[in-house]
Parts: sequence; structure tokens; C-alpha cells
Amino acid sequence: MSETLRRICVVTGGRADYGLLQWVMHDIRAADDLELQLIATGSHLEAGFGMTADQIEADGFRIDVRVPLNLGGDTASDTVRAMARCLTGISEALEALQPDILLVLGDRYEILAAAQAALIHGVPIAHIAGGDTTEGAFDESIRHALTQMAHIHLVTNEAAARRVLQMGAAPDRIHVTGSPGLDQLRRQPLLDRTALEDALGAALGERNILVTFHPVTLAADRGQEQFDSLLAALDALPGDVMKWVTRPNADPGHRALEDALDSWARDREDVQVFASLGQLRYLSLMAQVDAVVGNSSSGLYEAPSFGVPTVDIGDRQKGRLAAASVIRCAADAGPIADAVRAALTLDCAGVVNPYGDGFSAGRIVQALRDAPPRAALLAKAFNETGA
Repeated sequence: MSETLRRICVVTGGRADYGLLQWVMHDIRAADDLELQLIATGSHLEAGFGMTADQIEADGFRIDVRVPLNLGGDTASDTVRAMARCLTGISEALEALQPDILLVLGDRYEILAAAQAALIHGVPIAHIAGGDTTEGAFDESIRHALTQMAHIHLVTNEAAARRVLQMGAAPDRIHVTGSPGLDQLRRQPLLDRTALEDALGAALGERNILVTFHPVTLAADRGQEQFDSLLAALDALPGDVMKWVTRPNADPGHRALEDALDSWARDREDVQVFASLGQLRYLSLMAQVDAVVGNSSSGLYEAPSFGVPTVDIGDRQKGRLAAASVIRCAADAGPIADAVRAALTLDCAGVVNPYGDGFSAGRIVQALRDAPPRAALLAKAFNETGA
């Protein structure tokens, strides 16, 4: 390869960020002036979370470095130890790969560790989706910390851009790109109903909901009481509503949620549970269901583009920009059940997704291409005006 290629190292830690990064990675690899490097870590390398590194390779990407975190436990101490392993592993990877820019997305703890390593190694950081707000999770603090460490800000909306400005970023370092997850909807043909049922190994119901509930990391019980309320609300729905459930992510508290889910779902014909559906099955199912239910960002990012209503439970996504198709409700069984019933009859025709137009990957790649050289990128001045 030519010495003039700019090496862009992408770190992905799980199914959620990979789904948003996939077309960005594709376009970096296709560019004649960029070189894609890829580090996989976190739940990608865990059988209990679907070993989704296999899907990355099935999609045609070469993983340059794997950084296993051994996510055996789910306490706060287990998470901190995983972060320490991530910090060490990413440091070694950066030393070997010598990237020009580290590209990360979102607000996961393993991404924070990756950015810390890049900061000390003097590798400029490009961060996707800074400036968003999610008041009910420690992700909020991680996201803002990543903004402070980043040198290029690739934000999903104008409100997020204003917040990044308020945090001292220079205007010429901020690019409003939209969410790259929407590129998947535009560029990836989805499965039709028959093909989807074959891929799922189960038939869709007369009515269907897609359910994802992650730990609520700022709650004392990590969201266990909220999850129990969700399960009670699902029990109150009519019997013709099929529940398609994806397991929680690897945040502290996930094991108790999984145990409750397994106990609740056992021997039920109206429930299907998956460790990971992968992007194609997940988005194809989202396009077919009558509502998305839970506390995952996908209900706010992607579901509006399908005209599918979302029931957003509790505070995990509180403050995040939302389309008119999103119904927010308290994390109690009664309000959840009422919100799901409302969603099943909600007309979402004409809903506009506030997170972009499906052309984000190209904007992100152009921003990476146009960025100044390393020394100029690393020299950040604090923008005192916030404007």
C-alpha cells in the first residue's frame, strides 16, 4: 500500500456499535486514500453474547486485533477489571498497528478505555455520536468524557453539535453527519417476511413486538425492578402478540436480568429469545413488527425510519432526541402496558427521523479524509465562546 494512505483504526465492542459502524468501515475500506484497521473487543468475543466477531468476518471484514475482556461477571468490579484489560490490550494493538486516527462510536466503557490508550499514545481520536444525552445511565458521563478526549466530533444532530460546542470544541472540528445506523436501512436489502421467518426459525405472530431491555446503570438495582415491571406488562398483553426478545448488553447487572428473562420465557409459545440477531435479522424484524419496546437506543435511532412506534421505558434514554413515533413511559407495569397498547394502534405515517438521511457514512469518511495531519489534530485549543 502507498505510504500516503491514512490509517483509520476502528474499535468495536459489541453488536450495537458494530451495526452503526458497518457502512463507515465499508466506505473506509473502499477509499483509495484510507486504510481500514479493525480492533474487536468486548462482547464480540463472548459466546454468551453471540460471539458476534464471527458476524464481522462473515460480513467480509478482517479483524486485525482481538482484545478479549473475559466478561465472566457483571459487578462493578468485574467491569473495571475488564476496562483494565481493554486498556492494556488496546495499547498493545495501537503500538502494533500505528494508526493515524482512532475512530470510535458512542459511550461504552470499553470505548472509553480505548480512547484513554489512544490519548497516551498520541493517536488522534474521532468520535461518533458525541453530544447526545441519556440521563439514566453512566453512559452519559462516558460520552462526554470521550468528547473531551476527541479531536474530531462526528455528531448525529444539530442539538448534539451545540452541546459539543458548549464543552469547548472548536467549530471546525465538529461535523453534523447524522447517525450512520441509518445508512444500513438505505444500503442493506432487508429480508422479506418469509425469508425472515426462515432466518429466525420461527413464524411471526398476528401481531409482534421487538423487546430489548439493558441494565440501568445508575439505578441501585441496575434496573431489575424496572425489568420485572416490563415482564408483568408483557403478560398483560393479548395472547396474539408475539414477543421477540434480544438479551441485554454486557453492562453491570445483566446477569440478573438474563436470569429473570429465562425464567419468564421458559416454555412459552409467544416468546422467542435471542442472544444476538445480527444486523440483518434485527433490522428486518424491526421492519415487520408492530412496536419496539424497551430502553435501547435503536428504538430512537432506527425504528422511526420504518414508521414503527417505540415504547421507551424509564430514564435510560432520557434526554435523547426522539421522533414523534416514540412514546415515553414510567418504568411501572401499568404505564408500560398502556404505552404498548397505544403503540400498537399508533399511526406513524409521515414521521421524520431526526437522526439523518442514511448518507452519514460518506460524510464521516470525508471528515476523516479532510482532517489535518496528526500534529495539528492533537493541538486542541479550548473554545471559550462555546459558539
